[in-house]
Amino acid sequence: MQAGMAAGAFSMNSLFNRSYAAAIEKANNKVQQSSAGEVAGDEDYWSVIQQAYTVDPNIINLNNGGVSPAPKVVQDALDTYNKVCNMGPSYFMWNILDQGREPLRQKLALLAGCSAEEIAINRNATEALTTIIYGLNLQAGDEVIGTMLDYPNMINAWKQRQAREGIVYKQVSLDHPIEDDDIIVNAYAKAITSKTKIIHVTHMVNWVGQIMPVKKIADLAHSKGIEVVCDGAHSFGLMNFKIPELGCDYFGTSLHKFLSAPIGSGLLWIKKDKIEKLWPLMCNDNPHSDNIRKFETIGTRSFAIEQAIGEAINFHNAIGAVRKEERIRYLKDYWATRVKDLPGVHLHTSLKPAYACAICGISIDGVQPVELSTKLFTDYKIHVVGIVWETVSCVRVTPHVYTLTSDLDKLVTAITEIATTPKK
Repeated sequence: MQAGMAAGAFSMNSLFNRSYAAAIEKANNKVQQSSAGEVAGDEDYWSVIQQAYTVDPNIINLNNGGVSPAPKVVQDALDTYNKVCNMGPSYFMWNILDQGREPLRQKLALLAGCSAEEIAINRNATEALTTIIYGLNLQAGDEVIGTMLDYPNMINAWKQRQAREGIVYKQVSLDHPIEDDDIIVNAYAKAITSKTKIIHVTHMVNWVGQIMPVKKIADLAHSKGIEVVCDGAHSFGLMNFKIPELGCDYFGTSLHKFLSAPIGSGLLWIKKDKIEKLWPLMCNDNPHSDNIRKFETIGTRSFAIEQAIGEAINFHNAIGAVRKEERIRYLKDYWATRVKDLPGVHLHTSLKPAYACAICGISIDGVQPVELSTKLFTDYKIHVVGIVWETVSCVRVTPHVYTLTSDLDKLVTAITEIATTPKK
């Protein structure tokens, strides 16, 4: 048993191999001659994936941009590891389950396309990015450039550094959707001065799903000696990319979104030659070490959550990153294209593949976002989130691989009825 626990999700006897591998392999064999784009609309194929989830059939969950459910195999792994921990916590956590941390780091590195010595395992994107933001050596007067539509926790982290240390935090204003990279890059370029040290960029804007040209922004920044922090909370596990391809210096993400890992799991990536100078958020006996593990000294953590990430990686890899991205984009387009021309309906997200994938914002004239999200749930049992933030005023709709097209048909019907009903 102890050897099996240490091997964990990456052994031949993993829960995924025992529960789902055969069914998904059979489904994959049937579509092996088809492109990812063709498979995106193959409902027979995706029904196999959908059956692996245990979502409540009484509601239609289209707020996967907040947090995604885990497939049953991940839930089962979490339960198993929790039970093991409670058999004798101080022994089984540190002597047995902790042996699975390095194999997990290796698998995450393969998924991210980088060295395992650049990956730290933590709890969410906020923890990862705050580690970066608070760990950078900045002086009073040094400038940081972000945007008005970055994630609030990151905005507040920069503002706290500004309030406490006198750095200068500047925010670019962008009105999405934008379908021209030059508009975005030029907005950052105009904000750069000789004092700019950091550019903070969100890979996929959480409010409306805009995909930002991170590589082009990074190239601009590096040409001027500026470092780049990338918030990949909504892109990792959804889009087919490798972190180093983005050209950034620092990257943080949550794994409990599109990777469908346990709730409360995340990843921090730091370019190898940047690790030594970055201070850990918590503490470490050697804070200037070049060992990525200095960012993991957070005290007692959930070994069960950590090890169950492995089964989420197995599930993700069995589908394939390209196939998964194409399917989720297909689902977004499936409903959005059917409502975009309705009178009074407005999309706040591009329908071009280069600029959006899963998330799409929608608004209806005469209906406030909170009112619309409430009506969708009360009358149609469709769970979304209403957003009013800076220049954004819409409802965010986010499907996942388990989402049924028949549920999206219900969304289309709901939007149509709400849009065409006379407003009081």
